[in-house]
Amino acid sequence: MATISSDIIRGYNDLIVLKLLLDGPSYGYELAQRIKTITEEKYVIQETTLYSALTRLLKKSYVTSFSKEGDTGKRRTYYEITKEGTSYYEEKCEEWVLTQDVIRRFV
Repeated sequence: MATISSDIIRGYNDLIVLKLLLDGPSYGYELAQRIKTITEEKYVIQETTLYSALTRLLKKSYVTSFSKEGDTGKRRTYYEITKEGTSYYEEKCEEWVLTQDVIRRFV
């Protein structure tokens, strides 16, 4: 099965994470599993890539984090999108439409 190179998708990891957080707070492992499932394993995000994206989004105040005990009793760091993050997500979606238009002219 063909997979997507992390180089190709690198600029869209933030967008992917923000989209998932629009559904509600989540923690890293759960986000990674959802990405894998939604893409039917065509994109499996590396742990370092995911946490780099989350750190970047935290620094820009696009997400916040909080600690909470999970179903298994283990404490997890959850991430939640902010209003600024929602606005940024919407801007990136508009940019994606333009990007698709440009790339389609060459592919």
